Amino acid sequence: MSFSNRTVIVTGAAGNLGKAVAAAFADLGANLVLVDLKRESLERAFGSENERRLFASANLLEMPGATGVAQAALARFGRIDVLCNIAGGFRMGERVHETSDENWNFLFDINSRTLLHAVRAVVPHMLSAGGGKIVNVGAFAAQKGAPGMGAYTASKATVIRMTEAMAAELRDKNINVNCVLPTIIDTPENRAAMPKADPAKWVAPEDLAKVIVFLASDAARAVHGAAVPVTGLS
Repeated sequence: MSFSNRTVIVTGAAGNLGKAVAAAFADLGANLVLVDLKRESLERAFGSENERRLFASANLLEMPGATGVAQAALARFGRIDVLCNIAGGFRMGERVHETSDENWNFLFDINSRTLLHAVRAVVPHMLSAGGGKIVNVGAFAAQKGAPGMGAYTASKATVIRMTEAMAAELRDKNINVNCVLPTIIDTPENRAAMPKADPAKWVAPEDLAKVIVFLASDAARAVHGAAVPVTGLS
């Protein structure tokens, strides 16, 4: 697989998965537009910009922020070939009838609204260009409800349904839309939160990144609307 001369937008780029996804595409020659809320976070994660790496600080909860990312990508590289919606978050613990507006809004904003704004900004340009690839991040747990996770699984289930709807709407336009469904990702934060768990059974960010890269590649041109489980080692 090669992404030479292709432009890949990665939201949530300064996070653990975002860094792994960016590295995987960089190794394959892609031009990167790395998106996070603060430029300082991107600088800590990646160092400095270069000829193949553009930093785009943006609040994707606001439509102008997403529009600005697309405009910056086009101004710098002249095209948008891939959108990876990595931005997201997790909270749990409340029963559904006890769910606060704060947590409900936080989870739907960060997991679903950021995706909506990103595709609103990017898809028109993919349509004009004649194609593209979009990869979203759902969650394995979102395939059914679970105690204490109602708001989280609902927000990630929305990602799956949005992926399926977009795939049906855009497949005839040469735009592939798919998503991955990881279980627990092996991050320092998760290790700290679950010190007694065995992280060897979790999903390494680098392994999840490889699946995302595949779905963004020409090798997956016949894949539309898939929700791919990525569940780590047995």
